[in-house]
Amino acid sequence: MIKRWIVENDVDSKESYPQIVDAATILQQDEVIAFPTETVYGLGANAKSDRAVEKIFEAKGRPSDNPLIVHISNKTQLEELVADIPSAAAKLIEAYWPGPLTLIFKNKAGVFSSKVTAGLDTVAIRMPDHPVALAIIEASGLPIAAPSANRSGKPSPTTAQHVIDDLEGRIAGVVDGGETGVGVESTVLDCTGEIPVILRPGGVTKEQIEEVVGKVAVDPSLKEGKGAPKSPGMKYTHYAPDAPVYLVDGSREYIQQLVDEKRAEGMKVGVLTTKEYLAYFNADTILSVGERRDLHTVAHHLYDTLRAFNGSDVDIIFSEMFPEKGVGLAIMNRLQKAAGYRVIKP
Repeated sequence: MIKRWIVENDVDSKESYPQIVDAATILQQDEVIAFPTETVYGLGANAKSDRAVEKIFEAKGRPSDNPLIVHISNKTQLEELVADIPSAAAKLIEAYWPGPLTLIFKNKAGVFSSKVTAGLDTVAIRMPDHPVALAIIEASGLPIAAPSANRSGKPSPTTAQHVIDDLEGRIAGVVDGGETGVGVESTVLDCTGEIPVILRPGGVTKEQIEEVVGKVAVDPSLKEGKGAPKSPGMKYTHYAPDAPVYLVDGSREYIQQLVDEKRAEGMKVGVLTTKEYLAYFNADTILSVGERRDLHTVAHHLYDTLRAFNGSDVDIIFSEMFPEKGVGLAIMNRLQKAAGYRVIKP
């Protein structure tokens, strides 16, 4: 059985919970544990140790050319880890750290395992906005590399049980801090160039970033998933349930037409929709991912809903699409990856 520490989210210091110290000690021993952040559960290991980071890739079954995000517990720690802090990054740190924003900096030579950076001369760093995560990192005294705590390609975990379902027997333990809040991973922003570039949309929106630093660009490879990955989540199919997912760029009537065609072929069909239209569809499994009028609810429930389809026996899943504004950009990025960029149009 995987070791499971249960910690309340109002932890205010490592001294309050011996479980925090226990988990941090395991990290110091170059083992791997999962812990909650405000986005999803992370799979943490000592970012300075090759062997510790190798255990992340082994547990996830993740390609080693995909860089990892390093998590820190305080802003002053950053100066020890990167070559310099660009002015745009400094402004965003002031505005959104701790929070779901990962910034990419020029790497300081000899600090991190090359397996964290995937051989790049840059490193992705964030300070999570979760008391349990911060307490564990602080108690360990280490920068912690932590991708999402799921098997590679599967939906990211938003509860400790999701972690256990995916990684039982593969990691040393999981710190159970309850359900996570944001539901999708952090935004990844490359601050090393003249204009900041979003490499992965997430919990801090493009619009929020532009309020602080002005114009930002969006990496065009987000649409195709092609090219060498400069950030976590830029390559390979991610977030996918067992049945194939197809995004439908059309009306609900058209989605129902597709459902009827596949059921006529003898297939069991699932539909991913929103609360407003849950009663509209006639399919074998119909799941609401949240409210279309509040896309933050969709982000929060996205991975749990994708995982829920695995409890059904559907052969195919048709999903609605969402406006790519605000957090909708992150939602569509995750759905496109879950679908392997398959989109059906009338």
